Amino acid sequence: MSPGYEALHKGAAWIDVSNRGRILARGRDRTRLLHNITSNDVKKMTPGTSAYAFLLNPQGRIQADLHLLCLEDRFLIDTEPEVREKVLLHIKRYIIADQVELEDVTATTAAIGVEGPGANQITPPDGLATAAFTLTGQPGYRLYCDVGAKAKVIAGLEGAGAIQAGEDDARVVRIENGRPRYGEDIRDTSLIQETQQLHGVSFSKGCYIGQEIVERVRAQGHVNKKLVRVEIEGREPLAPGAKLTGNGAEAGEMTSSVYSPAADKVLGMAIVRTAFAGAGSAMESQARRVLVLN
Repeated sequence: MSPGYEALHKGAAWIDVSNRGRILARGRDRTRLLHNITSNDVKKMTPGTSAYAFLLNPQGRIQADLHLLCLEDRFLIDTEPEVREKVLLHIKRYIIADQVELEDVTATTAAIGVEGPGANQITPPDGLATAAFTLTGQPGYRLYCDVGAKAKVIAGLEGAGAIQAGEDDARVVRIENGRPRYGEDIRDTSLIQETQQLHGVSFSKGCYIGQEIVERVRAQGHVNKKLVRVEIEGREPLAPGAKLTGNGAEAGEMTSSVYSPAADKVLGMAIVRTAFAGAGSAMESQARRVLVLN
């Protein structure tokens, strides 16, 4: 068990997430534009608040997920590194007569996650933008600074007791907590309800891109498959895409899995047919038992 992994479980860890994409949206119409193209209620946001949301295409398929931080005169859009350019182009596509300026600040800023049960005892430096986002699903927050201030910020966090956790530590804890990642567990073919991440959608806001499909799925009351947490027999993770069967029939496939030192078992996430998505449902993959946890 590495010090970073242990800190995420028992104390406070800092995680460098500066590789994630960061885009600023400024201008008079920034709130209206983001409200109209994302799945959550941006108009209700006030300076200092944050929200999780999806970008959808007109067919309701998820093109990216976003963490939005509302600041006094702008929004900070925080997204996965692989879709940074895609997000920028997607938003630009819908700027028609809107007064909105977008700036990619990924290279000039840094982002540091402070996560773990003791994270809230680590006071962030004054003057930095902070948001209640976490990579792993543990308690904590994310802070943003100029890239030139990054080393000083990290030194301050370490001085307050935070321990560095690496990408591998964070990924294990993320999967232990069932926190899906876009591009790994959530795909560009996924529907919102399939992901079970309904905190990323408002069902009471006005129209937005892809809303018709989201509402149609809600009216039907079900989807054909769901993303679920699973426990896997043995001590070796299953590869992404490993096929799952149940009662001799195709049941789904793995999206991610890791060996969890804390649980002393392999945990993961899988996209499975709804008939197999209930807690306690048993499946198989490569002659190993796979049990749904949620």
